[in-house]
Amino acid sequence: MTLYGRMRQRYLKEHWPGLYSSLILSEKLYPHLLEIDRAARERMDAMLPRMMEAAGVTEELKARDPMRWVGLMNTLKAQAEEIVFQELIYG
Repeated sequence: MTLYGRMRQRYLKEHWPGLYSSLILSEKLYPHLLEIDRAARERMDAMLPRMMEAAGVTEELKARDPMRWVGLMNTLKAQAEEIVFQELIYG
């Protein structure tokens, strides 16, 4: 389990303790966290290239203006992660 699964676990533990306990007792917590992690990674992998294309973030830009490319990539990644957080982690 990586970042997204751990974030979901923390969220459930803090905000939905009854559900968290139920998942633990039914031995469904770990499979749930693995599924959330997988879905979040897949969503990021699907979303980020489309966002890059829409924003004009290309390999040409990376070669021409690496600092701008890094700044745009950081912004796009943060935006994509916020969507994933709202849809999967906190949903």
